[in-house]
Amino acid sequence: MTVLFVVLGYAALAIFIVGVLAKVWKYGKTPAPLKIPQTPAPVTASGVPVRILSEVVFFKSLFKSNRVIWLAGYLFHIGLLLALIKHYRFLFASVPAGLDYFATFEMYPGLIMLGGLGLLFLLRLVVDRNMFISVMTDYVLLILLIAIAGTGTLAKHYFRVDITQVKEFMMGLVSFSPMGSNSTFPTELIFLIHFSLVLLLLVYFPFSKLMHAAGVFFSPTRNQVDNPREKRIVAPWAENLPAPTTDVEEVAEAHGQA
Repeated sequence: MTVLFVVLGYAALAIFIVGVLAKVWKYGKTPAPLKIPQTPAPVTASGVPVRILSEVVFFKSLFKSNRVIWLAGYLFHIGLLLALIKHYRFLFASVPAGLDYFATFEMYPGLIMLGGLGLLFLLRLVVDRNMFISVMTDYVLLILLIAIAGTGTLAKHYFRVDITQVKEFMMGLVSFSPMGSNSTFPTELIFLIHFSLVLLLLVYFPFSKLMHAAGVFFSPTRNQVDNPREKRIVAPWAENLPAPTTDVEEVAEAHGQA
């Protein structure tokens, strides 16, 4: 069991890293020749980082468009952030004193995640517009995330898991010594399910809509300056074309020849 999950763990992590880097490279190489910033957009280059930061931290455009979806999504992301911080202790021998504070939240991260995900899933079922634009992968992804948050909460509070053994196994993975004397895979079924679902998410991440986490930084509607009048962008094929004229006689002559 230990050998199997060590191999699966490294394979899933490799797919995740290579897949994410490949997608980021593709985003960076994709040309954006048109000025398409979503207004109101910043008119200076210094305003672009501020706008992207407001999108990443506060989901500003989503807040303006739909408050209910914003609330559900924000709850999920806050819960996910707290859960990731809490899992920090499984990857390192010593935990910084500042992060110990988050251990006092106990089950709240899992419940917050489940609340946000449950609301997002419900909106796709009961709101006609959301149901119309939803595809099967949207439901599959939500169910996968709900299963991860649910099994994690159960493993923490209802089905006792040997936390020491879990940490020793994870420490063996991150230190590249997975077959050490203490690095054995925990035998509890709930942890096996939870860990397997996390590996599945890592494999699926680069090929799913979750890549919006990186894609938001490359979106031309977000990272462009609204200055089409101040700075004219000319496509390569139009560089040698004659400049537009405003002479009435020339325009009339051109129309007559046509």
